[in-house]
Amino acid sequence: MAQIKRFLPAILILIALAVALYFVDQDLIFQTIRENREAMLSFVAENRVLSALIFVAGYALAVAISIPGAVFFTLLGGFLFGTVGGGTLVVIAATLGALAIFYIAKTALGETLKSRIGPSFERIAEGFQRDGASYMLVMRLVPIFPFWVVNLVPALLGVSTKVFVIATFFGIMPASFVYASLGAGLGAILDAGGEPNLGIIFQPQILLPILGLAVLALVPVAYKRWSARKSDPAVPQP
Repeated sequence: MAQIKRFLPAILILIALAVALYFVDQDLIFQTIRENREAMLSFVAENRVLSALIFVAGYALAVAISIPGAVFFTLLGGFLFGTVGGGTLVVIAATLGALAIFYIAKTALGETLKSRIGPSFERIAEGFQRDGASYMLVMRLVPIFPFWVVNLVPALLGVSTKVFVIATFFGIMPASFVYASLGAGLGAILDAGGEPNLGIIFQPQILLPILGLAVLALVPVAYKRWSARKSDPAVPQP
């Protein structure tokens, strides 16, 4: 009981943050962090492993139930655990949460969808299954696709669990570490009375390298199509 009482304040703070994230009230989120900054950092310093587990569980749950505003959780990860530690925990947690909703969609909706889709959709599914790793990486890297959409679509198109997990884990790394780095400096930003620039991912010096990675991810697909067309021009392209 004493241990529970000790951890209760930090747990309540995390719950408050989760509620704030649900309503995506940016001012409330930063106010909560500002007012409980010392308590949160102290708890993390004294209970490194436990706080990391709580963070991963909370983040994974938020992703699994598709709560909007995951970027704020990523900022929080950087704020509490630093760029490397926070970014790593975010990648692990987001992958676990994405896997949960992917598995549910794959098992609960996959067969029903297959029985109802038409020929054109079947061709899309075949192409996605054949080059799923490349398409998944692009969808994870390019920040225009909602995270929950990228969790559901591959499941409905028959992408394997292995491909989904690997592509998700590595595909979300760039953006995760960018925002974790921003979160690591959140204390100084709040002290100055400002708020972090959540549009940092769209700045050319950050976005262009990420788009470059997305283009590289499509090279195997382009090469396969080029090889197929060269060997047999009559081969239909998906």
